Amino acid sequence: MASTAIRQTTSTDVDAFVRGIARGFAGALLFSIPMLMTMEMWFLGFYMSRERLLLLLVLNIPLLLVLSHRIGFEHTATWAQSARDAIVAYGMGIIASAAFLVLLGVISIDMPVDQWIGMVAIQAVPASIGAMLGRSQLSMSDDDDEDDEGEDDQDEKSGTGYAMELFMMAVGALFLSLNLAPTEEMIVLAYKMTPWHALALALVSILLMHGFVYALAFRGGHTLEKDQPRWHAFIRFTLPGYMVALTVSLYALWTFERLDGMASVEALLVVIVLAFPAAIGAAAARLIL
Repeated sequence: MASTAIRQTTSTDVDAFVRGIARGFAGALLFSIPMLMTMEMWFLGFYMSRERLLLLLVLNIPLLLVLSHRIGFEHTATWAQSARDAIVAYGMGIIASAAFLVLLGVISIDMPVDQWIGMVAIQAVPASIGAMLGRSQLSMSDDDDEDDEGEDDQDEKSGTGYAMELFMMAVGALFLSLNLAPTEEMIVLAYKMTPWHALALALVSILLMHGFVYALAFRGGHTLEKDQPRWHAFIRFTLPGYMVALTVSLYALWTFERLDGMASVEALLVVIVLAFPAAIGAAAARLIL
């Protein structure tokens, strides 16, 4: 009886992990296709600073680790299990990126090794995040919702809850920033804007962030306690969330060498432009993760 129960439990665990892997590959493709089919991302693999690329790859490891602990392929009880899922997600991001770039003819046999390694490496970052998000986006059953709501309630009462909220906002901001930071449009838009445009865009970004999570009553949105003033969430989450979006935007632009040689005012305008979609990504992360 005991051995039968063990075999059934093991089989169930394996089936759940395999389903998680399948969802991970689906998430890797679903969330990374815009970048896989963007010319600027291909060329970044040729000329991007290897030191900045290495830093991005290294920072992606703890990001995936925390994401795995939060919303991995399966519910993990230990950090060792989360590390396993993070490694699997990174591997899926590399495999999915390489396979898709070969399929599209972007990577060819006669291409120098350092070029295709650079192209795959830079694409593997958003693809691995997409692989990890595949569980959150593609497998949320009612039971998962109830479990996650319980975890969220515990987090809110713990000292780590607030830090986790900011971290999840950073993940959402980074994901959209990786899509748009390499493009020329960010610089063109900043060039067309005046400081008044930038100020208005920043205000709109902040209001949209707050509206997405609290005011518009989207499914998964956060509600305020009856005894809390309305400014509480704005000061505690929305404004810090926008600062997170600005910081992530600055890092993404620096990583992709979009700010090199720019004056400080011009660079600030570009950061504010990119922070608009980054803020939307940060708000969306609080809704769906």
